Amino acid sequence: MRSFVRRSGRMTPAQRRALDRHLPTYGVPADRALILSEVFGREAPRCAEIGFGAGDALLAMAGASPERDFLGVEVHEPGVGRLLHRAAERGLPNLRVIVGDAAEVLERCLPERSLHDVCLFFPDPWPKKRHHKRRLVNPAFARLVASRMVPGGRFLLATDWLPYAEHMMAVLEAEPALRNLAGRGRYSPRAPERPHTRFERRATGLGHTVRDLAFVRIKLGEK
Repeated sequence: MRSFVRRSGRMTPAQRRALDRHLPTYGVPADRALILSEVFGREAPRCAEIGFGAGDALLAMAGASPERDFLGVEVHEPGVGRLLHRAAERGLPNLRVIVGDAAEVLERCLPERSLHDVCLFFPDPWPKKRHHKRRLVNPAFARLVASRMVPGGRFLLATDWLPYAEHMMAVLEAEPALRNLAGRGRYSPRAPERPHTRFERRATGLGHTVRDLAFVRIKLGEK
């Protein structure tokens, strides 16, 4: 069951030009296992943002932390095109992009214990009950994310939809390899590196409360 629905017909000419021009530079294949030190040309702490949308948060994080490498995963090409255009303007050498389904990318492309942080900001909450099965955060996904993180790595999430926040809390606290950094059943303060985005400002303008979750990948046998 996919956690997304492909949208078509929304790509602008500028986004298409950006894909054609800059994907060869910033793009990473989605059909093979990756050696991330070769992808980025160095050894550095690595963060993956899943479903980066228009790329506002990913660009801000990559620009603010040149000592870290950032990998964005997104399935919708218009957002990828927009990100690539802005990344090329800024000349960010620590940013790469994979166009593909997040679960498949994590399973197929990323080695175990290869990521220091995984970010999932404002995923589609699929609010209707009949669509809950499409929610990206589920037990299998939590287990997969944990397997790709180094011990001590963080899984950072944010949502403006309370029922989804409660759902994510329950799923992640049930995963033995993850521990809630704020304490069981508690939401976390906003991570300092999580930037405000237009999407978040729009959500708060509608009266929505944003809730952050932060989980750490624990070592085997650690409580």
